[in-house]
Amino acid sequence: MRRHPNDEQERVSHETIYRSLYVQTRGVLKKELPQCLRSPRAIRRSRHATQKGLKLRKIKDAVPIRECPPEIKDRAVPGHREGDLIVGANNSYIATLVDRHSRFVMLAKVANKDTQSVITALIKQARKLPKELYRSLTWDRGSELTGHVHFTMVTKINVYFCDPQSPWQRDSNENTNRLLRQYFPRGLDISKYSQAKLSAVAPQLNERPRKTCNTKHRQRSSLSVLRRSLESASAKRTESASTLLRTKAVPALVRWVGFLSILRRCAADRPL
Repeated sequence: MRRHPNDEQERVSHETIYRSLYVQTRGVLKKELPQCLRSPRAIRRSRHATQKGLKLRKIKDAVPIRECPPEIKDRAVPGHREGDLIVGANNSYIATLVDRHSRFVMLAKVANKDTQSVITALIKQARKLPKELYRSLTWDRGSELTGHVHFTMVTKINVYFCDPQSPWQRDSNENTNRLLRQYFPRGLDISKYSQAKLSAVAPQLNERPRKTCNTKHRQRSSLSVLRRSLESASAKRTESASTLLRTKAVPALVRWVGFLSILRRCAADRPL
């Protein structure tokens, strides 16, 4: 792509690259190759193979992601977050929250996977941010969020659910969870980590240079991310107010002025 951006014959798809790597029986990498990977995953599993035998979870009053407003899809406005659980050994869990606009990460210690424990932890995290920076939450079809109605009633935050077996609809959260595995590897008992420890890990991800946030060559602080998000939210709100004033308030005012002028003419018995 970089050497021949205009020549499609010089391009190689990601599927071709994967097939060239996973050439052994059952698609297993050689033993020395996983050591060079950030994610030490030696076996490649097909997306369709992982869906066999799975029953679709039904959550009452769930709002599908396809009904979310356009501002969530285009990532133009901060405050719309994606969430999921990271699972550790001995039934230990961490709730991860990622802003779709700024990729700002928040981690919450969860006592258990039951919906009451998860909802309680999410409500506690929601109260740490101003409402401009937490407007909606996108989750998968996990049973831990069956109490989403209570969460929305307490926080006024709308919850949207992804389609079954569609993690790419929460791509920012999925990518963040992979990065977090560098700090919390699979098989680790996460319950040993306090909320203070989790809050210390989150800034390391927030200050990580990211090309998608135009921070490829410089560090960004967590405070600067929050400040830019607040400024962006304020700018969007001011722009919306200006648009509303132009499209509704001004024409209404003009109509009222014309109506009052007609009333004055009628009162003075002057011809219109």
